[in-house]
Amino acid sequence: MSENKLQSDTIQNRRVTWEGCSVLLNINDGDRLVFARLSAGSTLKIGNKTCSLQPLIGCPFGSLFQVESGKERPYLSRFIPPTEENNVQDGGCQLQEESRDNRAIIDNNQAQCLTGEDIDAMRRQGATGNEIVEALIANSSTFEKKTQFSQEKYRFKKQKKYAPRVLLRRPFSRSICEAYFKKYPARIGFLRVDALSLLLSMANVTANLDVLVVDMVGGLLTGAVAERLGGTGSVCNTYLGGTPYPMEIIRMFNFSNEIGKRTLRCSLNDLCSAQNGTGEQVDQHEDVCTMESQSNAPKEAIQLWKENGFSSLIIAAPEQDAWSLVKDLLPLLSYSAPFAIYHQYLQPLATCMHNLQLQKMVIGLQISEPWLREYQVLPSRTHPCMQMSGSGGYILSGTRTYTSQS
Repeated sequence: MSENKLQSDTIQNRRVTWEGCSVLLNINDGDRLVFARLSAGSTLKIGNKTCSLQPLIGCPFGSLFQVESGKERPYLSRFIPPTEENNVQDGGCQLQEESRDNRAIIDNNQAQCLTGEDIDAMRRQGATGNEIVEALIANSSTFEKKTQFSQEKYRFKKQKKYAPRVLLRRPFSRSICEAYFKKYPARIGFLRVDALSLLLSMANVTANLDVLVVDMVGGLLTGAVAERLGGTGSVCNTYLGGTPYPMEIIRMFNFSNEIGKRTLRCSLNDLCSAQNGTGEQVDQHEDVCTMESQSNAPKEAIQLWKENGFSSLIIAAPEQDAWSLVKDLLPLLSYSAPFAIYHQYLQPLATCMHNLQLQKMVIGLQISEPWLREYQVLPSRTHPCMQMSGSGGYILSGTRTYTSQS
């Protein structure tokens, strides 16, 4: 009885992992980002070591683990960093009194006395990764001559090799977007995290709204909207033709059943079929609607959307023409509803903006280009990162207005 209650509380607590949940594993401070689903049989390969992910079940997000060498196989052990080291105030004083430099150090691969055979012998005797790192530091003839900065870099480099660490992160909009932008940017249409946040802000995505989404970035946009709605309102992912666009990313959000019920799919043909004055729009898509619709939106919800209109519209479809989508989707919005369109390039949005101005369908049109610069923040070493993204795409936003034609 108590075990079932504990398991139920664990599942309800979204700050603690449970069996079957998706997690984002940050290996060695961003060297690798891996999505995984926790189970008793799931494993993670770090270098030439394969570790079970079972110790991660039941741990709070943000926990740090370290790879240890066991008798049978490597395993992940909970690691709590010391709190006394890297004191900022003491470090500041040491930086001012730093008089050493690395000019006299020659990199000839002769400073280390330990050999590979010695390290293998330590592993066979059961030495931990931290003990091997300390042994390497003790047997280095140039470590004491290095500056404090160089010593930290040397220690961190050896720690990543002999004692890798894994940070357990919760998958949410920002972490998922950053991970995909770093690993597979083309899968999310090169949508950067600042552009995603600006999209949600321009579309005024808040609680209790009905948001219409055209998501061709793997489900990232749909998941971000559903996350911000927080189980209120609804998000409708519409698509052209009879086959919905892939949404594999949305499974990583660990949404509850309540949020999942409010995340719906409905084809554009179904939304436009009974809309007044959209007969021409439906005819334009008859040739692509040959397959049976895979909509899961209830008829009551579709009827409500047709009567009241959607509260906002967000489009992220790099493979589609922006103007062709907007002219069909704008009539589905309620009056004074905002919309936002993302594209990696400027010209498709500029063409769409020009056509909207000619049709006088919207007001407040503007094209925004988000700009982001990442900084390294360390004592006496704060500066912009050397490598960063050059462009985050462009966003066209505006507000639908009432016209005599509508």
